[in-house]
Amino acid sequence: MVVSNAAMTRVATPQDIESPYAWSRLGVSLLLMTIGGSGMYAVTVVLPRIQAEFAVDRGNASLPYTLTMVGFGLGGILMGRLSDRFGVIVPVLLGAVGLGAGFVAAGSATTLWQFSLAQGLLVGLFGTSATFAPLVADTSQWFQRRRGIAVAVCMSGNYVAGAIWPPVMQHFIDAAGWRATYVGMGVFCFLAMLPLALVLRRRPPPQPQSAPAQAALAGAGSPLVLGLSAGTVQTLLCIAGVSCCVAMSMPQVHIVAYCGDLGFGAARGAEMLSVMLAMGVVSRLASGWISDRIGGLRTLLLGSILQGVALLLFLPFDGLVSLYLVSGLFGLFQGGIVPAYALIVREYFSPKEAGARVGTVLMATLFGMALGGWMSGAVFDLTGSYRAAFVNGIGWNLLNVSIVGFLLYRSRFAGRTSLRPIGST
Repeated sequence: MVVSNAAMTRVATPQDIESPYAWSRLGVSLLLMTIGGSGMYAVTVVLPRIQAEFAVDRGNASLPYTLTMVGFGLGGILMGRLSDRFGVIVPVLLGAVGLGAGFVAAGSATTLWQFSLAQGLLVGLFGTSATFAPLVADTSQWFQRRRGIAVAVCMSGNYVAGAIWPPVMQHFIDAAGWRATYVGMGVFCFLAMLPLALVLRRRPPPQPQSAPAQAALAGAGSPLVLGLSAGTVQTLLCIAGVSCCVAMSMPQVHIVAYCGDLGFGAARGAEMLSVMLAMGVVSRLASGWISDRIGGLRTLLLGSILQGVALLLFLPFDGLVSLYLVSGLFGLFQGGIVPAYALIVREYFSPKEAGARVGTVLMATLFGMALGGWMSGAVFDLTGSYRAAFVNGIGWNLLNVSIVGFLLYRSRFAGRTSLRPIGST
């Protein structure tokens, strides 16, 4: 049976912006992102079990994570386009099916390639990706004056998932085994996401255009953004996203191994990672509040500079207490960086393209995390020390600061008198 888009959804009115319904919708989006994030973190929890189950080395056992992240990134573009055309409910429903089927298929896999395919295609491409970029883009269209904090709250679901799911899944893995846990996760995700998706049936209200977006729509031939072509600006944002997340991934991916090399043990490193993620949630909320007052570009530049400072602090301070403190500072400084990209897209591009463009830029940040995680390990293998890996991360961070600084400089000559989000006073 084919159901028309009009029958599934109804378009909201401008009065619905920042209404009680908009805030309740934000809460549902936060829940959906928290549930959907399970697909990304589950594979890291079962990695030792997968290595033992299929009798492979650590590199091959890490392949499912890599494929999940690649699928996650590519799926963001696909799901963003579906959201632009049919409304966010369509990718969320696909995500419920993808996560449900993916967890069950992975839990039933008899070979590593079957497990990897289920993780990369079903869990990553069709599952987790549906609860990230589409929800961020959709949330940005239900808020004006408080858009920054709303997007930050929504994207906190990704970090909340990282805090909740690993210990929950580890408990059930120890009690019932990884296969039963995976099947149970699949059933839970499917049953929990379906009713939540129904709350998102309304299409976003008509969107007022920002000055840059109006200029782009009025342009003939190739629309201009910040005095550059829209494609050029999006490419620069993607390069910035890759570079900042290559830098970001160094502590996030390797802090446990780094602590092991220093003689503190993996458990201390895991605690530092938890501190990082917890402070990341605080950072996202604080950065959302800040971006509502100074705009996405300035917030991104501030976060990038502070992230560089935190990376520099890892070089001279390698004591146990100091590493806890620096890890907390790193989480506090970097958590608001990725949400700023979504805000920049909403400030400078047409709302009709929000899903696809946000998905593309967020895909770049995910690729940056994947590239940086591998690159830091490769640099360590070449030098025998993580010091060079930290320096490598600082170099990528400088590239990010340079690009964002250039875009901010261009904004001064693009006819925009304010960098504050639409609706601010």
